[in-house]
Amino acid sequence: MPYKANLAALKSLGVRHVIGTCVVGSLRKEIEPGTFVIPDQFINLTWGRDDSFDIDRQLIHLPMARPYCEHVRSIIARELGMMKMPCQAHGTVVVIQGPRFSTIAESKMYAYVGGDIVNMTQYPECYFARELGICYGAIATVTDYDVGVPSTISMQPESMKSVLEIFRSNTGKTVNLLEKLSAAAQEIKKCSCASDHFTEYYKSTIKSGM
Repeated sequence: MPYKANLAALKSLGVRHVIGTCVVGSLRKEIEPGTFVIPDQFINLTWGRDDSFDIDRQLIHLPMARPYCEHVRSIIARELGMMKMPCQAHGTVVVIQGPRFSTIAESKMYAYVGGDIVNMTQYPECYFARELGICYGAIATVTDYDVGVPSTISMQPESMKSVLEIFRSNTGKTVNLLEKLSAAAQEIKKCSCASDHFTEYYKSTIKSGM
């Protein structure tokens, strides 16, 4: 997936706020398929991905304590509430390398270390947004339980029909949500948290010669 090209293209067009979508598996029984999760943290377990713009060939230390824009997240949560959609307003997404799915042991480990959902694409997209000074929020839709959670709805051949039905239903609901978020664009634009972080840390990094 061309994460860097996608974000760079948006930046070149003057985009300052991005809401990404992703499909995820649940690592917790209480987060049922069909639920919308608004991530506020990620755990990156990928490797070998091109994950820095290396601006001006300088090593940039950017803060990622809160990788997702809280302002954008709050608006997503509000709109989901108004739509009366099943929603979890916080969640840690474990980003795995892929393209294979987890083993049972891996899935249990992801939950043990604090993961709520598992995905293959949230990193480095989320970080690129911060590096470019773009406010970033994500909408994660749960299609199934990961294999470490005992269930009849998981990425197994016998349950794929159910998973695909949930996926299609989630897709339609996501499109409706994005339409409502587009209508709230002016409110979303009131935040510039990523841009502020970028400016502050970029300047300090260059000044210190790091």
